[in-house]
Amino acid sequence: MRILLVEDDITLGSATSIYLRNNGYVVDWAKNGKQADLALHDNLYEVVVLDLGLPQMDGLVVLKRLRARKQDPSVIILTARDGLEDRISGLDLGADDYLIKPIKLPELAARIRVQIRRRHAVSTSVIEYPPLTLHTKDHLVTYLGQPFALSPREFSLLETLLLRVGKVVSKESLLGNISDWDDSLGSNAIEVYMHRLRKKLLQVGIEIRTVRGLGYLLDKQ
Repeated sequence: MRILLVEDDITLGSATSIYLRNNGYVVDWAKNGKQADLALHDNLYEVVVLDLGLPQMDGLVVLKRLRARKQDPSVIILTARDGLEDRISGLDLGADDYLIKPIKLPELAARIRVQIRRRHAVSTSVIEYPPLTLHTKDHLVTYLGQPFALSPREFSLLETLLLRVGKVVSKESLLGNISDWDDSLGSNAIEVYMHRLRKKLLQVGIEIRTVRGLGYLLDKQ
């Protein structure tokens, strides 16, 4: 899953981005409001973690412009602004959650998982697609209760398809979930990683279909 972190504090931003990457997320880190606005205009994100007191453009302005473009990533405001009016303004402008600094990073990760589940109408952090089980919290896949070996990018591809099971997922969306600004991949990289994932899934009787010109599809069972 691809996340945009918007934080101008270098120490906090660095620690947060490292923690989220270590928990399996693809993270782009914007250090000011204008950079965040541009990133949101040009990229697809599942979740935005948004500070408010930003240089160049206030976080509430970033949020307002995002929703005005009819873009719908989940937005978690993470800020030192703890006033009631700020909380009301953030939520009314379209934030999905409002957290006050300081916050423990494991709680932030849990809040992110909640937003991802809500976006895809998934009730728990465990997704069953027999004979596989995907554990989103632990970034683990099991086969009949035993670990099923996938690389981090293969896991991300499978997670994306399972969260959208029965729907065609575009190459652009899949690429965005395995590649960030610091690790840009070409469009043909999806075909390479998808080929590897398919080979492993076929061993347990699961097939990913290609919908020509549109993307990939994991059928409902």
